[in-house]
Amino acid sequence: MAELRTDRLVLRGWRDSDLEPWAVMNADPEVREYFPDVLTRERSEASVAGFQADLDQRGWGWWAVEVRATGEFIGFTGLDPVDEDTPFTGVEVGWRLARPHWGHGYATEAALAALDHGFTTLDLAEILAITTATNLRSQAVMRRIGMTRDPADDFDDLTVPEGPLRRSVVYRLRAKDRQ
Repeated sequence: MAELRTDRLVLRGWRDSDLEPWAVMNADPEVREYFPDVLTRERSEASVAGFQADLDQRGWGWWAVEVRATGEFIGFTGLDPVDEDTPFTGVEVGWRLARPHWGHGYATEAALAALDHGFTTLDLAEILAITTATNLRSQAVMRRIGMTRDPADDFDDLTVPEGPLRRSVVYRLRAKDRQ
């Protein structure tokens, strides 16, 4: 399994010690504002098991993110094939951080490391990012990491109940367009 390092972060496999802060993070309504619901502890634990299984099998996926200087777990970022119910195929980059770690540039830094891994190690031609139309903070990160949006790619996520979270926007970055 690949472990990625940046100046301030480590993207690594999941540890038992990550379960509690991950569960707390996923129970936070502000962190889950752009998702249909918060996660129970059981759902959070199941997600970690799936993330680690993907990392073990593929060598890449949703990595746990820790601050290098302190070893503190702060969230996740990584690459994953888009869900089967998405109207297109590809690999997406994504992130989720605990609220105390918002506004420090960690999402951008971690996402850039994941993109670099996807383009240089996995030799991907393109990487996508998907979020709700209302999640302006994530869209700002997408633009900061060099991605662009074509509104023609936007779609309604039919797995989400009707309402403001159903409309999804898609950002893309092609390897040939990287700076």
